[in-house]
Amino acid sequence: MKHLNKINLLIILSILLSACGAPALANAPSQEAALPNADSTQPPNLVPIPPDATATPTPFQPLLPTAVFTPTEIPTLTPVPTSTPAPALPVPDLPVEPVSEATNQLNILLLGSDKRPWETGFRTDTIILVSLNPSKGTVSLLSFPRDLYVNIPGWTTDRINTAFFHGGFKTLAATLDSNFGVRPTHYILINFRSFKQIVDSLGGLQVKVGTALNDRYPGKGWITIPKGTVKMNADMALWYVRSRKTSNDFARNRRQQEVILALFEKFLSLDALRRVPEFYKMYKKSVSTDMTLSDGLAYLPLALQLATDPSRIKRYYISPQDVWNYITPGGAMVLLPREDQIRKIVKQALAGK
Repeated sequence: MKHLNKINLLIILSILLSACGAPALANAPSQEAALPNADSTQPPNLVPIPPDATATPTPFQPLLPTAVFTPTEIPTLTPVPTSTPAPALPVPDLPVEPVSEATNQLNILLLGSDKRPWETGFRTDTIILVSLNPSKGTVSLLSFPRDLYVNIPGWTTDRINTAFFHGGFKTLAATLDSNFGVRPTHYILINFRSFKQIVDSLGGLQVKVGTALNDRYPGKGWITIPKGTVKMNADMALWYVRSRKTSNDFARNRRQQEVILALFEKFLSLDALRRVPEFYKMYKKSVSTDMTLSDGLAYLPLALQLATDPSRIKRYYISPQDVWNYITPGGAMVLLPREDQIRKIVKQALAGK
């Protein structure tokens, strides 16, 4: 029984680590979510995108100047990015100095794709580096904006969310290593349909919303998700982490991590522990990964620490002050990384500070 409980905790940790990369909402809501309706006749003011920009750009916004933080207030207006060139473009195939880390540290990439059933290729629009540090008893989550314009070794300079498409996990890992000095060991890629089944089977999530969100929801028009704890079903949770009409990728990264923490709290409930075999069966269908059960056995003590003290989960973000807004010669709006500043964030995340 003791061994089974350890395996159950590992399964819970694995599901937690895989559940954050949910792609876009594909269908109408399956059930009502506990949210107040906003005035459907008055949508938020949107700043128009320049006519020479790409069809689906990622909007930008200024935030408070801090490199590593757990944001609580993020404005939702979307100013038009400037075309002023940044100081320098990424240098092709010029690796940076590796960031030091503990010998028993495990770095995992949590990925969520934008793949549709009829498509063969896809981009990883969700990229979160999860660093397990058993020596300090911490887990760090570091979100990378999908539009970071980086060198992809062996290919070209492009958005970071195209690296997996170019060459799979090996190419994406090399991209993070070449640009920011950290090479993840494993990856978990989410299948959102099964993820929704897990969330619905849990009876929804209690998400601690850091900043109110007003945006258009399929079939409901304009709605407002207020600041505070909000109960969401699976469709609402997926829409919440993917919404970007009135916000941007920086705010979306925060929302994704809020949903991760909500999943963690739910899975640690007594009811969820009793249903681990059921959830694990869905988990195996919902993700693609190169991890095996034995890969995580050494991290069971860390899973126990997280279960008793969720504050050991540290959250890190790349802010607008860590990038340059840039329009490529082809008209695409991207984010040029300020490498030194992002490397500082990577160092802090790996150290669990």
